[in-house]
Amino acid sequence: MEQFLIAHDLGTSGNKATLFTTTGKLVRSYTASYDVHFFHGNYAEQDPENWWDAVCEATKAVLDGEDPKQVVGMSFSAQMQGCLVVDKHGNPLRDSMIWADQRAVKEAEQLEKTIGTDRIYQITGHRVSASYSIEKLMWLKKNEPETYEKTYKMLQAKDYIIQRATGNFVTDYSDASGTQALDLRKLQWSDEILEAAGIDKEKLPELKKSTDVAGYIQDRVAGEIGLPAGTPVVCGGGDGPVSAVGAACIGDGEFYLTFGTSAWIGGTTTEPFIDKDKTVFCFAHVIPGKYMPCGTMQAAGSSYAYIRRALCDGMSYDEMNQLIEKSPAGAQNLLFLPYMLGERSPRWNPDTSAAFLGIKPEHEKKDYVRAVIEGIAMNMELILQAYRKQAKIENMNLTGGGAKGQIVAQILSDVLNVKFRMPDCVESATAIGAAVVAGVGVGVFESFDEVKRFLKFEKEVEPNQANQAEYGKLKPIFDQAYHCLEPLYKEMAKL
Repeated sequence: MEQFLIAHDLGTSGNKATLFTTTGKLVRSYTASYDVHFFHGNYAEQDPENWWDAVCEATKAVLDGEDPKQVVGMSFSAQMQGCLVVDKHGNPLRDSMIWADQRAVKEAEQLEKTIGTDRIYQITGHRVSASYSIEKLMWLKKNEPETYEKTYKMLQAKDYIIQRATGNFVTDYSDASGTQALDLRKLQWSDEILEAAGIDKEKLPELKKSTDVAGYIQDRVAGEIGLPAGTPVVCGGGDGPVSAVGAACIGDGEFYLTFGTSAWIGGTTTEPFIDKDKTVFCFAHVIPGKYMPCGTMQAAGSSYAYIRRALCDGMSYDEMNQLIEKSPAGAQNLLFLPYMLGERSPRWNPDTSAAFLGIKPEHEKKDYVRAVIEGIAMNMELILQAYRKQAKIENMNLTGGGAKGQIVAQILSDVLNVKFRMPDCVESATAIGAAVVAGVGVGVFESFDEVKRFLKFEKEVEPNQANQAEYGKLKPIFDQAYHCLEPLYKEMAKL
């Protein structure tokens, strides 16, 4: 009889559960949605009860018609950088501040002033930001002191599900490295940062490897979640590091690019990847003993979605991709700066906005659409430059919805000067990664090499030299354009 693994992709808008056989076959997926509560401009919260309901609903849905007793393990890929405080019984004391919550700006400034930008980056692999969990907990201590005093543990999204399912308060190294409180080299909570933040270490959960079995489904929740009591629950990890496994990027020095709503270049290394310019950041990997450097731009697929809405109403993405092919490489020297939502890597500037530059009468819809993809690619190439200062990167795996379009993959290949391999399941990297983590954790897989059961690489794209010559002229202008506009971004942000 077939055995199963369940992967939960606990995202911002919903939880996607995927049922795989241990042979790597995808049986079915199901997504249960939930809401984000945005308010006060930069506050973003979610009700953790909705997470639990979504996990239960999705688990039962993917098991429809199957024997739950054949599930040998369950694990997670989940949103990171949250702050959910619970009491000693695991009951939430308030809604969770999620990754998108930016209220802790003053706390981030305080931490930066106390320790220093360079020191924090050296310890954690990350720049100081209001996005991270420890700054959010600092805000809570200052603004809701009674809640802070009642706090037993601060948890991430998947950690709450694990606690509810098993009764144990744990987190894994990858999620912990998204809190800005983990010493990346020692894989311990950083006393130096916690002291500067004024946070009690005992309020943080026990650290585990992503492949550790966090616990087992308790009798009292078995009926709710639809799994037998005693089913192993493997820790899993944050969505970024998990996606590296799902992209089959598991060996030292292997890198991949994911083109989704946002886009990032990630990799697998044996040492923390510390970039003197801080263009990229670094997580503890879900693969024990490894690290996952990452450089993320904000608006990749969302820029493409914008141009679709603004200029291509009624067109499918396939039709837009066909339109791109009618425009020459370089889009007749039309440039697009893809900074619609501020920018993380490589700019680290929240005040940026997008722009088209070089508009002339000969430019048509096809040029605008192509320029958007080329602008995304040029921005990603700046991120890749940071990696190339320390590593030779000529081959990468390409995943995400953007990997579906051959012309998009070709533009990325031409601009980045990289040969890409595309798997057959371009949009399932996080689910596959979580399933592999579960399989390794419960012992049905000997190693992460078993990801090969889940993926087939059937397509490749190589750089076109003629196109590369055209992009070589435009790339320095693209970079210069940002620096020319940088003073204006500050002024426009005040409007």
